[in-house]
Amino acid sequence: MGKQIASAFRIMVLFTVLTGLIYPAVVTGLCQLLFPRKANGSQVEVNGQVVGSTLLGQNFAKPEYFHPRPSAAGQDGYDGMASGGSNYGPTNRKLIDRVGSSVTQFRRENPGYTGPIPADLLTASASGLDPDISPASAEAQVDRVARARRVSPLEIRRFVEAHIEKREFGFLGELRVNVLALNVALDDKFPAHH
Repeated sequence: MGKQIASAFRIMVLFTVLTGLIYPAVVTGLCQLLFPRKANGSQVEVNGQVVGSTLLGQNFAKPEYFHPRPSAAGQDGYDGMASGGSNYGPTNRKLIDRVGSSVTQFRRENPGYTGPIPADLLTASASGLDPDISPASAEAQVDRVARARRVSPLEIRRFVEAHIEKREFGFLGELRVNVLALNVALDDKFPAHH
């Protein structure tokens, strides 16, 4: 029995070293070598300072910025340590009230928009941290952003169209606009006037 325990212990140590140390070190090294930006969290820098990641949604509330999806992650939303959706069903009163308040807020912030509000501007994603909005959601906000930045809506619309990300490999996912990347590019091209 002692031989079996010693053999099992040696195998446990071997696999601990292989799968717990060597494999992660090799994968981390390869990722740093082949995909350094992605391996380090797809961080976005402005003037040498990290302002966010293109992988995580964050709140933008000023009128000169495109606003993200609502977030149910954490007490105030957009909390990376509390990622998760609300899991409310479509007949849940809390969800109905939250969507209703999102509709009211959107209409107040975007009075010139009269079309149907895209669903992704009213509902949180499963993670609560979706960094993207649909092109329709960006379009719904164009007039407000253009007015706040004192630029023609046509220029902002063209700018948004240039920042629409395509489907992966041409067929996976949906067309989307990364909110952080778009807002950072906006600040560079059309600085807000305060």
